[in-house]
Amino acid sequence: MCEEDKQQSPELQILRKLGYFGYYLHQHWGGRNGKQHILVELLAHDGRMTQRDLQEASCITSASLSEVVTKLEAEGLLSRERSEVDRRQLTLTLTDEGALRARAFVESRLRFEKEAFGCLDAEETGELLALLDRLSAHWEQIEAREREEAACSRS
Repeated sequence: MCEEDKQQSPELQILRKLGYFGYYLHQHWGGRNGKQHILVELLAHDGRMTQRDLQEASCITSASLSEVVTKLEAEGLLSRERSEVDRRQLTLTLTDEGALRARAFVESRLRFEKEAFGCLDAEETGELLALLDRLSAHWEQIEAREREEAACSRS
């Protein structure tokens, strides 16, 4: 631990560690709207979905999804075609290479999931989960209060 960390409050040290965990998870687990997530989401739906359904499942804007889909298509990982049922809709289909990449990412996630808490025993894992649940509920209360205060100040 560097000298600077020793002078910081425990709360700031925790927040910095949570920030590191967030970064680490994003890098190793994948975000909710990146190329890996899109490939896995398609794989979970038998390799084929409309772009609209994929957007709803991914919590991503249509512009962002369109950008990711264009990149995946350029890499040969999926194809796009107009729906035969509704010509306004695009149907996205994983290519064989896209399905291979998606499966590899799922396997990588499963390995990480098994290794990530290997330094904790079952009791410690349960304690950590309980603390995180409590902290999450508290942060949700803070967020709700801040939204309410912001709404009142606009009125």
